Amino acid sequence: MLSISALLISLSSFACPACEKQQPKWLRGISHGAGPQSDWDMVIVWGMVIIVLLTLYFSIKFIIRPGEKSADHIKRLVINHDEYNHH
Repeated sequence: MLSISALLISLSSFACPACEKQQPKWLRGISHGAGPQSDWDMVIVWGMVIIVLLTLYFSIKFIIRPGEKSADHIKRLVINHDEYNHH
């Protein structure tokens, strides 16, 4: 059911013929609406892509290896709280 839903959503997201004519070659068939109106549009889009990729990289990095080893770090208050209650 999930696969069918994803397929239907992806099929409806392809560009219609009128929108395809307005898009640059590398976006034809992918997105609806008018294409980039100026070079600044592309600068903004690529800037957002870089920010999203950096955010994703650092999010995954800090989930896998947080790097907090200090004994007085705030997380120790939560971790050690259960130890104190059991003694």
